[in-house]
Amino acid sequence: MTVLLAGCGDLGTEAGLRFAALGHRVVGWRRSPAKLPAAIEGVAADLGSTNLPAVPADTTAVVIVVAADAPTEEAYRAAYVRGAANVLDALERDQVEPERIIFVSSTAVYGDAGGGWVDEATEPNPAGFSGRLLLEAEDLLHARLAGTGTTATALRLGGIYGPGRTRLIDQVKSGSAVIPEDVRYTNRIHRDDAAAAIVHLATMADVPAPAYIGVDNEPADLGTVLRFVAAELGRPSPPVGDAGPARGGNKRCRNELLRSTGFAFTFPTFREGYTDVVAGNGVRHP
Repeated sequence: MTVLLAGCGDLGTEAGLRFAALGHRVVGWRRSPAKLPAAIEGVAADLGSTNLPAVPADTTAVVIVVAADAPTEEAYRAAYVRGAANVLDALERDQVEPERIIFVSSTAVYGDAGGGWVDEATEPNPAGFSGRLLLEAEDLLHARLAGTGTTATALRLGGIYGPGRTRLIDQVKSGSAVIPEDVRYTNRIHRDDAAAAIVHLATMADVPAPAYIGVDNEPADLGTVLRFVAAELGRPSPPVGDAGPARGGNKRCRNELLRSTGFAFTFPTFREGYTDVVAGNGVRHP
C-alpha cells in the first residue's frame, strides 16, 4: 500500500519508518523534505497552502500528523483546521479516495474532568483553544468524508515523551521541577508507541472506530512520575509546592478501546518509558 504522511516531523517520521519496514511505500509531505530518511519519499509541502502537491493515485491511507508553529489560536487553526481542509481538497482535486485517514489529535479535546475518568464515549469539553480547534478539525474530517469510501479516525494522544521529548527529565535535572500540592493526574504515551498506534490503525484488518484515545495503561499522578524520574536520575525528589495550572486538565484517560483492537504497548506505563529514555535509548528523528 501507499501511505501519505501529511506532516512529517518527529512523530510522522517515526511512523513512516515503521510503515516502510512493513514494506509499504511512504510519501512524506514536509516543508524541508531533505531532512527525511531515505525510506520516506520526501515532497516539499506546506499544509497551510491551498496548492498542495499531487497525491499519489494509489494512496491507501493518509496520516495527518502536524504541529502548530506557535502556541496561539491562529497557529492552531492554520495547522489543524485549515491543514485538514487543504488535505481533503487535494484528495478531491486529484480524485484520490484512500481507504482511511488517520488524524492525530489530542486528549485536550476532553478538557478537565476533575480527576475523573474519560473514554471515547465521554462528550468532549475542551477548555482552551487547542482542544477546541482540534475537535473542530476532527468534526470537519468526519463531516466531509461522510458517505464516501474513506473512513476518518482521530487518534487522541496524551502527552508524548521519548527521544528528544524530555521536558520532565530536563526539569528534574535543572531543579525547576515542582511536585503539585494536590493530586494531579496526567496521561502520556511514549513516542514509539504513538507511532506504532498510527501504523496499527492505518493497517489493521478491521475498520477503525471514529476515535481512539492514545495513552498508556496507567494515568499517573504528576508527583509520582516526578519522584520516579528523579530516582532514575539519582537526584533528590523535587520539592512540593505551587506547580501552576495543570497542563491539559486533571483527568484519567482509558485506553481500552485501542487495546481491544489488538494493539500492545512497548512501554505500558511511564516506568518502562522513562527508564528507557533516561538510559539514552532511541533515536530522535529530525
